[in-house]
Amino acid sequence: MPKRLRMTRRVNLAVSEDAWRRLKRFAAEAGLDEGEALSFLFENFDSVTDEETLPHRLRLFNAELEDRKK
Repeated sequence: MPKRLRMTRRVNLAVSEDAWRRLKRFAAEAGLDEGEALSFLFENFDSVTDEETLPHRLRLFNAELEDRKK
């Protein structure tokens, strides 16, 4: 029997407009709502990220973060 998807945690999170639009697009393409899409992404984080490019992308994001907050 498949494990039931129980949404047991609610988080108040802030995301950029670009991130929100991308999440909405991903959710729509996958036939999910935004919460289900986030659950899928985090439950499958290791298989949906590229281990070689993730550290580089994270460094770039962190380097630009202060400027993006302004």
